[in-house]
Amino acid sequence: MVRRYAFTMIELIFAIVIISITVISLPMMNQAISKGIDSNLLQEAIFAAATELNEVTTTQWDEASIDENTSRFISQVINLDGSCENNNSKERYRLKPGHILEPLHRKCLNDLTQAELDSNTNSKVDAVEDKAHDYKEIFLNLTPGQEGYKQKYKSSVVVSYDPIFNGAVRPNMKKITITVKDTNNNTVTSLFTYVANIGGIDYYKRTY
Repeated sequence: MVRRYAFTMIELIFAIVIISITVISLPMMNQAISKGIDSNLLQEAIFAAATELNEVTTTQWDEASIDENTSRFISQVINLDGSCENNNSKERYRLKPGHILEPLHRKCLNDLTQAELDSNTNSKVDAVEDKAHDYKEIFLNLTPGQEGYKQKYKSSVVVSYDPIFNGAVRPNMKKITITVKDTNNNTVTSLFTYVANIGGIDYYKRTY
């Protein structure tokens, strides 16, 4: 029986080939993993922007939508186009028939001359203007250069007034646009929605 104390030439060649394939593949694998992480981070940035957009829609249409002189802290309709009727026989001035269904009890402000404010000066009322901001980072406390965090994303929220909707200018609507950009200032995505001057439903009329 002959003992072998070394590898054969064929075995060495196979070992060298396997090691070479592994060394060549590692950078490509790392690149694929890095791209996957970047893609996930981008999706999270878009989801975060969509969440922020939904948050804006939960606020008041305007700071004037709330009448602070009454105990009824529910969003009311601002009489911008004469849709409210001046009828003191009712609990509040209500919308003319056909504008919004009366059973829902969406009501107008007592002051039919009140104009929209389009401002964020009243700290007691959380309106859409309070959510508007210039570009700021979406993710906080990221370590620059850390794997998976090579790309930073920023977003801005813009409120547009009297937008064109279905081919007509709508004074009773506002357009909310959120734009996401990357570190190179390239626009990644732009999401928008509309909010309307329709007031809120009385609590005792709400069903769940």
